[in-house]
Amino acid sequence: MSIKNNILSITEARNNLFKLVNDAQKKGAHFVLTERGRSRAVIMSYDDFDAWQETMEIMSDPELMKDIKEAKKDIKSGAYKNYPTLEEVLAEEGFVIADKSKNKYVSSHSKKSSNKKSKKNRRKV
Repeated sequence: MSIKNNILSITEARNNLFKLVNDAQKKGAHFVLTERGRSRAVIMSYDDFDAWQETMEIMSDPELMKDIKEAKKDIKSGAYKNYPTLEEVLAEEGFVIADKSKNKYVSSHSKKSSNKKSKKNRRKV
């Protein structure tokens, strides 16, 4: 298979499809398929394709792009330090944040015992 700058003919791609698909899984890897010297298609990983689609969706949303530019400006100036926390935003929207950090579950048996313990053998601390 002769690949120059990740460009190959559709015939070469068909003959080496499984290898191309495997090679395309590397981050950023892609292959341009040509027919009679003209670019016709691209093979890339699904993850890269999905990321491209998401990027295009974001870039096509003028309101979101405005917010991104504003956030970048705030990061440079340090104004982001005055942003409300997630908890503050959620509280303002009427959500209640439960403090679950104090609930820890431990077994009433020593660690040397089997990992298969019933719910009865666990107690709340």
